[in-house]
Amino acid sequence: MENNTVEILLIEDNMNDAELAIRAFRKGNINNNLIHLKNGAEALEFLFATGKFEGRDTSKKPKVILLDLKMPKVDGLEVLAKIKASDLTKSIPVVVLTSSSEHPDIEHAYSLGANSYIVKPVEFDEFVKVVTELGFYWLLKNHPSL
Repeated sequence: MENNTVEILLIEDNMNDAELAIRAFRKGNINNNLIHLKNGAEALEFLFATGKFEGRDTSKKPKVILLDLKMPKVDGLEVLAKIKASDLTKSIPVVVLTSSSEHPDIEHAYSLGANSYIVKPVEFDEFVKVVTELGFYWLLKNHPSL
């Protein structure tokens, strides 16, 4: 990354799903400055510049976070709660991109401040379409707060 700006922060423990998302962004030509983190603990370290990311410039915030819910170490709902509770990160849009279509998960995610909740399509072409549309909206159409 030339300017150290993170546009998309993908937090996903399933390597197959992560690779599908990355390929979908590439196919839509919107994969520049994407960071993939594999669990919630790593994501919190990155966002709050602790642990292995200590010293990272936290003023360079992602334009959007794509967050899975079912992850090891720290689950997505806990990550979402910490993101939305901090003045440092609460303005970052968080899109829950998960396989869970359980009503309690959806309600809980929105109550914690999720900006969108999308159930991952199983079929690759549909997944590419959804991820590409997400990228176009959050990176090109949306005007985030600073």
